[in-house]
Amino acid sequence: MRRFAVILAALVAVAAAGCSSSSSTSSTPSSSTGTITVFAAASLMQTFTQLGKQFEAAHKGDTVKFSFGPSSGLATEITSGAPADVFASASPATMDVVVKAGDAASPQNFAKNVMEVAVPPNNPANVTSVTDLAKSSVKVALCQPQVPCGAVAAEVFKNANITVKPVTLEADVDSVVTQVETGNVDAGMVYVTNVLSAGSKLKGITIPANVNASTLYPIATISSSKHKSEAQAFVNYVLSPAGQQVLTAAGFQKP
Repeated sequence: MRRFAVILAALVAVAAAGCSSSSSTSSTPSSSTGTITVFAAASLMQTFTQLGKQFEAAHKGDTVKFSFGPSSGLATEITSGAPADVFASASPATMDVVVKAGDAASPQNFAKNVMEVAVPPNNPANVTSVTDLAKSSVKVALCQPQVPCGAVAAEVFKNANITVKPVTLEADVDSVVTQVETGNVDAGMVYVTNVLSAGSKLKGITIPANVNASTLYPIATISSSKHKSEAQAFVNYVLSPAGQQVLTAAGFQKP
């Protein structure tokens, strides 16, 4: 009887060990996945939302969350300690702010964008060229000067040798688009990609190449990221042929 009890106890111990081993194995896959937060320029909202879905489909278990806004504002948030894993900026200058603060390193340019004048479909002010924006009768919306779309617009005006006095200065390029779409202004300085994505809601007035200006888009992982492998995987995806195809279809150019 005593011998039987000893054998029974031994079998129970083996069974318990087996359950413990099984539980440990089943939890392993979840430890290799994670949620990353990507801070990205407002002009990337449409393309990055699509890239996020494609990335999640290609990396089962990983989740991408986005925070879109003006690059300058996002850079300030990151250097102030906001939790982020990846930063995609609409200008090298705003990326440099994050790099110099030690919050990112080795950014890579993944796209280029050029400016275009956006007007409502009926073009009430009859804007036919960028020089028309200098007319006092034309109500113009611009991005704030510290925002990439504002800085690039200033380059265009300098190249065209004109002075433009906007009726409103917006926080990001999406806000400029909204001002034009709602008819609050006669024209706005936006990116080619904004006009393309707006479809019939906007009409684009092309800016001559010898006057136009562009901006590069750099991307980098954040040094304090707790999901560095997933963050780097997302950066790699943006730079991959699949990522570049989405960007090109949206009107972005190769960097």
